[in-house]
Amino acid sequence: MPDDSHSTSSGSSKHGLIATAVRKARKGEERPRPLFQSRVPAGFPSPADDHVEASLDLSQELVGKEEATFFVRVAGDSMTGVGIHNEDILVVDRSVEPEDGSIVVAALDGELTVKRYEVRSGYPYLMPEAEEYDPIPIQDGQELVVWGVVQHVIHEVS
Repeated sequence: MPDDSHSTSSGSSKHGLIATAVRKARKGEERPRPLFQSRVPAGFPSPADDHVEASLDLSQELVGKEEATFFVRVAGDSMTGVGIHNEDILVVDRSVEPEDGSIVVAALDGELTVKRYEVRSGYPYLMPEAEEYDPIPIQDGQELVVWGVVQHVIHEVS
């Protein structure tokens, strides 16, 4: 498991998506921001309320168990079908047990990757979410270590 410092990985991944930086999550000083009670419609615009009903601290919303949560920046495009893109930041929780269908950060034979974890006929697979990539069956003799389950994706809107 990564420590408080960050680690980086260079080069390309045969699995299509690799970690480029891993950081331990820290809640630290609270920095709540205004949260408006009215919702913003994605269709026809409507007037917004001029007052704030509450405050929102993203650390409180995104980091469940601080001691078990870390951030990882990704590189690659094998998970675009579930909204994980190149340069996104993932919020990953080590305390959550992976289940069939979970999106996980895993080390397969020492190489980090982000994939959907599936069990087929009793055997684990790492499944990409882009048609250009093939499923990765875990073979006897391979080492698969699930670092944690992805809880949130943070990315810029382009």
